[in-house]
Amino acid sequence: MDLAAIRALIAPDMARVDTLIHTRLHSEVGLIDQLGNYIVNSGGKRLRPAVVLLSAGALGYRGTQHLNLAAIIEFIHTATLLHDDVVDASLLRRGQATANQRWGNEASVLVGDFLYSRAFQMMVEAGSMRVMEILASATNTIAEGEVQQLLNRHDPDTTEPRYLQVINNKTAKLFEAAAQLGAVISGGSDKIEESMATYGRHLGIAYQLIDDVLDYSPSNRELGKNIGDDLAEGKPTLPLLYAMWHGTESAAAVIRSALAAGGLDSLQQVLEAIESTGAIAYTARRAEAEAHAAVAALATIPRTAYRDAMEGLARFAVERAF
Repeated sequence: MDLAAIRALIAPDMARVDTLIHTRLHSEVGLIDQLGNYIVNSGGKRLRPAVVLLSAGALGYRGTQHLNLAAIIEFIHTATLLHDDVVDASLLRRGQATANQRWGNEASVLVGDFLYSRAFQMMVEAGSMRVMEILASATNTIAEGEVQQLLNRHDPDTTEPRYLQVINNKTAKLFEAAAQLGAVISGGSDKIEESMATYGRHLGIAYQLIDDVLDYSPSNRELGKNIGDDLAEGKPTLPLLYAMWHGTESAAAVIRSALAAGGLDSLQQVLEAIESTGAIAYTARRAEAEAHAAVAALATIPRTAYRDAMEGLARFAVERAF
């Protein structure tokens, strides 16, 4: 099932989620409305809310709580984007100016805080301690991942396990929570809940690995970002680390220096090292293995259109790079 078919399957529910997002985003404080609507309408794929909807559908859920949870997941994700762009001093996201570029760092951080607090208000309304436990744990883990990424920045001695821990915490944890919540509200067994969490975790890792590949790909411009943004920010992602570990001594020295200093002065040499060492192919293979693990985790649930869509989403996470 391709992305268009996946979107068609959940289109009615996603339309209701979008309405809920805009309703609950409203504030009497005009700047919150303005900035919040700017970022939630900025062209995101709504993948994380989609995982909630697909997980609930795959397990036969028939209520409406999945809509609320999908909106919560999107609010949490959007808050992290606002904070990320401030920390990274980003100027561009999804092809347009970042919120911090338009309204300043202070406004972006505070509206991000509003989105987090609104998400927690909605969690309370869900009336489930298990739901609150999963989401509270996820937001805490995401914050840890952000700090870990900050500590790794400009550090060419970052190891592959340290890098993977960051993307597991910073990115995969919210995908994991999204899939797990579908099982919780559907009354799934502990085994089913764990299977869905495993699916989401591997999906999120695959997605982030390919995101890191795209940072060194010409197709990155189509996503509204610049080639080498991660390098400019001194982020030691896997394509860069692999090229450093497997390149010539001179190439490794260039990458170490570029990571430590940040900036794009050595971008062409770094791109040549990434190309010559097969770093993109290596990272893509790692992503494919994660996508396969995500699909394998679905073996415990019945074969339905929703399960097919979840498998298709895992393939999309990898194939969007090529």
